[in-house]
Amino acid sequence: MQIFLPIAEVSVNAFTLVGLGGLVGLMSGLFGVGGGFLITPLLFFIGIPPAIAVATGANQVVASSVSGVLAHVKRKTVDFRMGGVLLAGGLVGSGLGVWVFTILQEVGQVDLVVQLCYVVFLGLIGAMMLQESIRALRRSKNPTYRKRSHQHMWVHRWPAKMKFRASGLYISVIPPLLVGVAVGVLAAIMGVGGGFIMVPAMIYLLGVPTKVVVGTSLFQITFVTAFTTVMHAVSYNTVDIMLAVLLIVGGVIGAQIGTTLGARLRAEQLRILLALLVLLVCGKLALDLFLRPDELYSITTEAR
Repeated sequence: MQIFLPIAEVSVNAFTLVGLGGLVGLMSGLFGVGGGFLITPLLFFIGIPPAIAVATGANQVVASSVSGVLAHVKRKTVDFRMGGVLLAGGLVGSGLGVWVFTILQEVGQVDLVVQLCYVVFLGLIGAMMLQESIRALRRSKNPTYRKRSHQHMWVHRWPAKMKFRASGLYISVIPPLLVGVAVGVLAAIMGVGGGFIMVPAMIYLLGVPTKVVVGTSLFQITFVTAFTTVMHAVSYNTVDIMLAVLLIVGGVIGAQIGTTLGARLRAEQLRILLALLVLLVCGKLALDLFLRPDELYSITTEAR
């Protein structure tokens, strides 16, 4: 069933959009990521202009994240204090990111910069996660391995410490704030929730337990991407409501299914699956950047 998207000015299949939303919602509930790192490139692939894909993709991430975080609140796997600190940094970073996005639009380099950011960030994060996840899986199978109950990392030496009871941590608020700022910038420029950055950062840099990471990540993603969507809509009119609604319908359903499946898998298995997914998307984007396109020139209309 073909429908015309008024803001994007293209015709697409409605069931394809609902399916994409469902797939991203599944990722949201399963891995604790907003899914923007997946939905935005997929929208590129079906012909949605980059500026529209970034802004509307962020809109869909909000719906998937809300649906996922509600399920985690019921299971009491959300650290609201940690989420609040990440959120404070995320709002600041989102404002900075929208400002950078404005500059990129003015010089006409949004498409190239967004794709390069995806390749670099997804490649680095995916490789690191896969390596660490394989090590963790091997350690879990080794009966002689004993994990120390409390390890002092670099975050324990920073000032302005705060107790995060749900995570069982007593660390400085500065590292979570910086992580939040980085995620906010990515949300505005790349149309992502930033979960593919925040989830590894919370686990490997901050030492947050895996069982709390997913719900807390979705809590922060919900508010940061909502703020980003409003900023894009007001500033550039790049949010296509028809496109967003179809993606949201699939996303809400997929998030509930993903949350149910996530409860049945081990933490190490979830990390490996997420790492492989990140590397797969990275490979596809890198291939598109280096292969000769079918059409060397294209005419596009700038969104106003």
